[in-house]
Amino acid sequence: MSKKLKQIAVQIENSPGRLFKITKTLGDAGINLRALNLVDTGEFGILRLLVSDLVKTRQILMEKHVPAKVDEVVAAEIEDKPGQLSALLAPLQQAKVQILYMYAVIGFSSGKAVMVFHFNDNDKAIEILQQNGVKLIDAKAFGMLEPTEG
Repeated sequence: MSKKLKQIAVQIENSPGRLFKITKTLGDAGINLRALNLVDTGEFGILRLLVSDLVKTRQILMEKHVPAKVDEVVAAEIEDKPGQLSALLAPLQQAKVQILYMYAVIGFSSGKAVMVFHFNDNDKAIEILQQNGVKLIDAKAFGMLEPTEG
């Protein structure tokens, strides 16, 4: 199973009800939001989602004429206590792996925090994290179907 997760990113207007409409549409279709991040960029926001079924989500968004992009991200589990994030970041810093963005997932595992990262080199980051004993979360553990290549 791949240590990279497929994340869908949607640019949405900063207007009343837009986030509601997208999340309601996905919920009505049986799509479970496993993690999300919404960032304000002015007139638009970027909604990043880890979803239970990426293929179905993309199909629904296309039908609604909502452009979406798929990125690969890495999810790492850390202890939920002071200093753990900087300890995870130290070897990445030494290897000059850049974090392009990141967000946290709440309530994933008792006593643990999960950080979702998009690196400039996900493969190198995975190698470094694994060498340093960091537990990476795969799609199955996240309750996500892995899209089949094809």
